[in-house]
Amino acid sequence: MAQQGSTTIAAQAPARAGFFRRMLDEYRVETAMLGALVLLCVVLTIFAPNFATAGNLRNVLWQVTGVGIIAIGQTIVILTGGIDLSVGGIVAFSAMAGGLIMVSGDSPNVPLGIVATLLIGLAVGVVNGLLIAYGRLAAFIVTLGMLSITTSLTYVISDAKSIVDLPDGYRVWGKGMLGNIPYYLLTFVILFILGQIFLTRTKPGRFIYAIGSNEEAARLSGVNTRLYKTLPYAITGVLCAISAIILSGKLGAIDPDTGTGFELKTIAAVVIGGTSLFGGKGTMVGTLIGVFLIGFLNNGLNLLKVNAFWQGTAVGVVIILSVLIERLSRSRS
Repeated sequence: MAQQGSTTIAAQAPARAGFFRRMLDEYRVETAMLGALVLLCVVLTIFAPNFATAGNLRNVLWQVTGVGIIAIGQTIVILTGGIDLSVGGIVAFSAMAGGLIMVSGDSPNVPLGIVATLLIGLAVGVVNGLLIAYGRLAAFIVTLGMLSITTSLTYVISDAKSIVDLPDGYRVWGKGMLGNIPYYLLTFVILFILGQIFLTRTKPGRFIYAIGSNEEAARLSGVNTRLYKTLPYAITGVLCAISAIILSGKLGAIDPDTGTGFELKTIAAVVIGGTSLFGGKGTMVGTLIGVFLIGFLNNGLNLLKVNAFWQGTAVGVVIILSVLIERLSRSRS
């Protein structure tokens, strides 16, 4: 009996080894970026004494939340083979338009302002999706144009002025706490989990991967490709609005410049996390790694007092290396 048990264990060992090899092969880029993230944290802990403090880690979590929430939607968009360059404009426009609606009466109407912000973000995202999926326009052109439109409209409706003295009710999402956990962090975690479930456990998630891998084959298989190419942009629009409310609530003001540069930051996080710009390959976990890798890198460079002009170079090198790893991985596969 003991000999039989030993034989069974011996037979299971190669199977487990084979499973881990397949996992490493399948998620080669994500594994490499996770290793880079761990190495970066170790190096910064040694050379930047303030890095591992609770206060600094809370600061990093706050800094990555706004970008991280939008990166969830950007991941879904890029998986279809698209791209959304309008996210920064959507953040600014939805926050400003919703804020103006909120303060338009005799007294601020917080629920109306929040709902308006979410609906405006959704509406802009849907317009992006419809133009791309049904109008058959290039995602790059549509979202670049939408970035220009939303940025322009933000300054027009605000007259280039910020909305200050926001009501406490509006600021809860950005400043409120559940015990010792900020609401914005809980929101980020919940949205990330929902995004992971959406991509891995639902039929629309599988359709999105299929469209990114081969849109024509997906269409011939009966997938409504136009609908499922529109959906990611709608989701991203809502996530931009959520990020806008959190950022404005934390800062206590709605500024026309809110969200500036978010398009490049979110794309960088998604690409660093191993999602292919050609679509069809990538994970939400990889995006999470990319978000924190950029966040910790920028934070560490600040703590080490590296010239701010060099920080973009460091992030750019990481982006190029991650894309190179991803391309080599695809070639090997």
